[in-house]
Amino acid sequence: MTTPLKILIIFGTRPEAIKLFPVVKALAADPRFMARVCVSAQHRGMLDQVLEIAGIMPDHDLDLMRPDQSLDALTAALLVGIGKVMDLEKPDRVMVQGDTATAMAGAIAAYYRKLPVDHVEAGLRSGNIYHPWPEEVNRKVIGSIAALHFAPTETSAAALRRENVAASGIHVTGNTVIDALHWVSARIGAEPGLAAGLADLEARFADKRIIGVTSHRRENFGGGLEGIAEAVRQIAARPDVAIIFPVHPNPNVRAVMDSALAGLANVAMIEPLDYPHFARLLSIAEIMLTDSGGVQEEAPALGKPVLVMRETTERPEGVEAGTARLVGTDPARIVTEIFNLLDDKAAYEAMARAHNPFGDGHSAQRIVEILSHEIGQQA
Repeated sequence: MTTPLKILIIFGTRPEAIKLFPVVKALAADPRFMARVCVSAQHRGMLDQVLEIAGIMPDHDLDLMRPDQSLDALTAALLVGIGKVMDLEKPDRVMVQGDTATAMAGAIAAYYRKLPVDHVEAGLRSGNIYHPWPEEVNRKVIGSIAALHFAPTETSAAALRRENVAASGIHVTGNTVIDALHWVSARIGAEPGLAAGLADLEARFADKRIIGVTSHRRENFGGGLEGIAEAVRQIAARPDVAIIFPVHPNPNVRAVMDSALAGLANVAMIEPLDYPHFARLLSIAEIMLTDSGGVQEEAPALGKPVLVMRETTERPEGVEAGTARLVGTDPARIVTEIFNLLDDKAAYEAMARAHNPFGDGHSAQRIVEILSHEIGQQA
């Protein structure tokens, strides 16, 4: 029997964990592969929540999260720590996902060892290296190194081809976040207690129209977050609306939101949600207001319009399909767009019913089969 191919899967944040656990499970179930998992814990608590619900025990945990850590200090620590793991494991291939410092450092460390890199969610581009920052450049660095590019959509595949990435290495797979959302939704259906922690808020806001809010992007720190907070304050003044806002633990976010929103009756600022509870928030919200990337993909899968509080997005497919709309961080514009969706049923339905371009829930298995074909490991 052929020796299983060892793949070292590296991630460090909650979004990476969500989008990679379906691939980890698919690889672990296939005897052609040996999946080894290294986490950087770039986001400690939020990462651990996903690992627990997905039942994944990392083989290596670098535990690199530090308060107010600079990007250069984090990147240096990642390169050294991940490099040591690679020297110990001696993998055949390395897999990273998305656009984080962990993913970029994992790709660079693999390159230094001449190990092929497989990039999940490859090819997303906004065209502006400072929006999203630093994620846009992180992706471009990984894209220049990767051997296999698992592009979620044809748009992202086309972006790679424009950068002269060899077409033979580009594969359109859909986005694994949809696999993860289907998986966790099925778990909640079978075990409702997994997402029962929002019951009190659901009862409190039973007569309200719920808007879910997430905000954490570095490029919005400062004036952008202040604009977002002011918009949320104005939206919450409507008597028919309630805001559920899991606030990111970064002090740059919390200080602004606490100052602007504390004590408002229609605003529930809560701790970050574990994955089942976040899926529940998506299901009960009428609209998602976010500067996140993943929410732009997840919410449309449940028929929820997404207003994106950024000037650009590396996920233009959602905007083109009509599931998402860029609204920036100007309070007046955000409030106008929210009120339009709340007050114009046709406008709401046009977004809610638009086709989700990001996947069908079978992306992880496609990735495994492409890997097996590429490496000549077919059974």
